Amino acid sequence: MSDALLSTRTALVTGASSGIGWESARLLAAHGATVIVHARTANEGERAVDRLVAAGATRDQLHMFAADFTRLSEVAVLAATVVAAFPALDLLVNNAATVAPERCILTEDGNETSLQVNFLAAHLLAKLLRAPLSAAGGTARIVNVSSSLHRTASMNWNDPNRVKKYSRVAAHAQSQLALAMAARAMAPEGSGITSVSVNPGLCDTALLPLYGRVGAPAAEGAAAVVKLCLPDFRLTNGEYYDGGDIAPAASAVHEDRSQRRIAKLADLLVSHT
Repeated sequence: MSDALLSTRTALVTGASSGIGWESARLLAAHGATVIVHARTANEGERAVDRLVAAGATRDQLHMFAADFTRLSEVAVLAATVVAAFPALDLLVNNAATVAPERCILTEDGNETSLQVNFLAAHLLAKLLRAPLSAAGGTARIVNVSSSLHRTASMNWNDPNRVKKYSRVAAHAQSQLALAMAARAMAPEGSGITSVSVNPGLCDTALLPLYGRVGAPAAEGAAAVVKLCLPDFRLTNGEYYDGGDIAPAASAVHEDRSQRRIAKLADLLVSHT
């Protein structure tokens, strides 16, 4: 049953076929939002929608689009489809993520897989969806689902794909750091957008084996994400949140030079899209 807090809002949740993404879509729908459910494939998306309806959402609340984020051309098509269907977009939840592979694998776009799926796709979506986000009337929000692991990371500026010295944990952590660093750039001054990153906590999702620990239910992580989407929750642009509060972040997250540098790098890596 909807509580109507978001009854006039439209939200795009990436990676919404399972885990925190699916639970976030469920909670947003329960708050009355129209939810654009992104999945890697149409079959995964259709199954996710069926489960959301079984969990209480109505079908007319849900719109499913498929895109494989290992192909930036599909990210661009997803954005174009959303722009055509929704002139105004209130919420973008950049949740899609993949576990870094055991060895360095480059996508057909030439980027290390976790860097592209976990960060570059989000960067490109935020850029291509700026018009409908700005059209939301100054209330649009971008919520990047990052991780506390970003605080252990460093950006390999000279070799962002880490081809020369690859570690799956370092690659994953770097993608989370990049996502947190880029939050402010996703909401340039005057755009009417607020953009933040959030640690959903260690949850029982496909990413859990990377951490080697026991995780909480994905619904708990989703609650932390959706809390930042609610209109009565005040956000500070560019900040990193944990448990509903602004939390300590890697120093690079707040460094103007690092923010400019990550935006420039991301633009370069997606420039051929």
